[in-house]
Amino acid sequence: MAAGAALVLGAWLLHDGGSPVLPPAPGAGQSLSGFAPVSIVPPLGPSAPTRVRIPAVKLDAPVTALGLDPDGHLQTPPAEDRNLAGWFRGGASPGQRGTAILAGHVDNKAGPAVFYHLGALRRGDRIEIARADGATAVYQLYAIEVHDRKDFPDDRVYRQAADAQLRVITCGGAYSEEHGYEGNVVAYGFLADTTRPGKAA
Repeated sequence: MAAGAALVLGAWLLHDGGSPVLPPAPGAGQSLSGFAPVSIVPPLGPSAPTRVRIPAVKLDAPVTALGLDPDGHLQTPPAEDRNLAGWFRGGASPGQRGTAILAGHVDNKAGPAVFYHLGALRRGDRIEIARADGATAVYQLYAIEVHDRKDFPDDRVYRQAADAQLRVITCGGAYSEEHGYEGNVVAYGFLADTTRPGKAA
């Protein structure tokens, strides 16, 4: 992803807070400490993701491709589909060298949505992403943080890594009826394992 696009994407925020109860927030102990781990697992080639699974919170959801809207902001999955995640097709595929980006709603007017429990994850939890070529990319989380939208670390979140990395993004932080959520929860992961491509998922 070009650096310019990364800076534009950093302004993105899902204003979708319909739930009367705030979603879980990551604890201070889940923030990045020291250097980020680097994946030593051989990366996969490009292939679109089809499903994302997070065993720790019993999440299993389909994935749709996302682009940019006319203002250069990252598109969001349809708000009415509470169990749908999005993948930014302008970045790396899950499992591929670079930074793969998943995004989704934390809630909608009907209640909790696909990434409602993202803030409840802990370092060491794993995210499994099935791909169209039949392979699965397995990432291990090393940080889960809340970033205020006014001080969003664009480069840290969106910069293309030299190894295989993952960022999962949803809304979080403080909430107001006027402005919605005031920040984003971001989960950071490195590629920890893969399965070989085979029958398409």
